[in-house]
Amino acid sequence: MTDRVAPLSVHPIPDEITGPWWEATRESCLLLQRCVGCSHVQHYPRAMCTKCAGTDLEWIEAQGIGTIDSFTIVQRPPSPAFEVPYVIARVCLAEGPTMLTKIIDATDEELVCDATVSLDWEMLSDGHQLPIFRITNPQ
Repeated sequence: MTDRVAPLSVHPIPDEITGPWWEATRESCLLLQRCVGCSHVQHYPRAMCTKCAGTDLEWIEAQGIGTIDSFTIVQRPPSPAFEVPYVIARVCLAEGPTMLTKIIDATDEELVCDATVSLDWEMLSDGHQLPIFRITNPQ
């Protein structure tokens, strides 16, 4: 886990759908939802399956690996609390879903589409954590 603290002044407000996901982040665990009816895996947490509309969903732990399929380097911060530059990427998880996340500690040469990434965590001041990723197969 990284020793970085995310610059968020607003913290998540877990509800009955997102609560288990946020609680798992306290333990550095990335959860995904899987539909019991059709086995579809999805992220972010929802009340129903995005494939079959089933409502019998279970939580599974993600492997914590994926590949970058798109990214951008943010040069202008959305607020003074954010240090630039930073990288936001769409990561295709090994289980199938994609997630928008931050990539840390990547050089310009390493930062390419199809780069393999692994899960890391960024601490929030309330004890929750944000899943972030780092490149694992430098080119």
